[in-house]
Amino acid sequence: MAVLVVVIVACLGFCICLALLKWNEIRYNRRKGLPPGTMGWPVLGETTEFLKHGPSFMKKQRAKYGSLFKTHFLGCPTVVSMDPELNRYILMNEGKGLVPGYPQSMLDILGKRNIAAVHGAAHKRIRGSLLSLIGPHVIKDELLPKIGNFMTSFLENWNGKTIDIQETTNEMALLISFKQIVEKAPSSLYEIFKPEFDKLLVGTISLPINMPGTSYHHGFQGRKRIVKMLKQIMEQRRASSIAYDDMLYCLLHSKDSKYNLSDEEIIDQIITILYSGYETVSTTSMMAVKYLHDHPKALEELREEHLEIRKKKKPGEAVHWDDYKSMSFTRAVIFETSRLATVVNGLLRKTTEDMVLNGFTIPKGWKIYVYTREINYDPFLYPEPLTFNPWRWLDKNLESHNYCFIFGGGSRLCPGKELGLLQVSIFLHYFVTSYRWEEVGRNEIHQFPRVEAPKGLHIRISNYHA
Repeated sequence: MAVLVVVIVACLGFCICLALLKWNEIRYNRRKGLPPGTMGWPVLGETTEFLKHGPSFMKKQRAKYGSLFKTHFLGCPTVVSMDPELNRYILMNEGKGLVPGYPQSMLDILGKRNIAAVHGAAHKRIRGSLLSLIGPHVIKDELLPKIGNFMTSFLENWNGKTIDIQETTNEMALLISFKQIVEKAPSSLYEIFKPEFDKLLVGTISLPINMPGTSYHHGFQGRKRIVKMLKQIMEQRRASSIAYDDMLYCLLHSKDSKYNLSDEEIIDQIITILYSGYETVSTTSMMAVKYLHDHPKALEELREEHLEIRKKKKPGEAVHWDDYKSMSFTRAVIFETSRLATVVNGLLRKTTEDMVLNGFTIPKGWKIYVYTREINYDPFLYPEPLTFNPWRWLDKNLESHNYCFIFGGGSRLCPGKELGLLQVSIFLHYFVTSYRWEEVGRNEIHQFPRVEAPKGLHIRISNYHA
């Protein structure tokens, strides 16, 4: 009897699941002109499949429905574009029925006034403010010396140690950004800040379900505590007559009225700078170490480039701007690492009106996911695309080809691109001229939804003697 009850319940559950799936498909298929595709479950959509099997899920859907298809993930009906030409059109034509369309979880946790979320005049103003903090002249004259000092201190005394380079580059990327924003903050503040930031990071890519135990809830709570800390620091700064040499001081005392930001905008930009710099710099640094370990010829050429710079310097002399600009192979290694270990898989836009793309009608309020990941592995753009070949980037035209979206595109080209390149370059400079390393144990790398080593990436370090 008990077995029969279990069978009946299982059958009923199966029928209900089928009914829910069918109802959701009918609900969205009432609209005419939509691209083909599936919408998955009510509310959840196909979020689980996307986060768990991202690249393979995308390839499977493209094989069934073509390079433009509909789906539903991260809480919103979405059209995915895997067409390079259409992707370029979308990214280059913001404002023509398209605005940023980042997931609700990301808006709630990074802030609704962060540079990635705003558009139009607000975007130009905030972008201008950020470039005044991290533009080329500021990097050259102010940030490069600070970054050089940080790296020499951070990397000292590693000889003989076995470290988790993932954990170490995570620490490096967050700490260097934190110090650029609030340089004189006590170390105790950073120790409180970091665990809250770790919660925030995980919550940005999650379903916006604010229930205890969910990633979104942890992320949102992390943001609330970070906002409270930043507000306290801002109050202390305003009550002080001390002129600090950091980004927060510049944001609070901007003399250029066109770049003045509200407190909400300042907080959201600080969180965004920390978030974007953390993920890109840490992951690229870790994976560069991994790829250079696995490709000795590339490591040899990179090390020769940096040893040549050191030969022209006195012991302990810092790297200068001209030294950085001469690191052509280093730049190629960073671009190739960023291409193979894709940190940003795509960019989201939202329609402000019904619009037609490739003959299909995209309804107002839908998201468009410009999925750029597969372009990085296109054999027509990058011969032998799965091979680590930094030499391909020595052709500078490759950086500027129409479908290179490694650092975004159009008016949304990452304002921190040059700062990120410089930070990874200076890290590699001091790392490869000071140390050798070998991997320890079996290190597994996951490529989606984030590039990460679930159990760490462990290396044994020894001094390098030329």
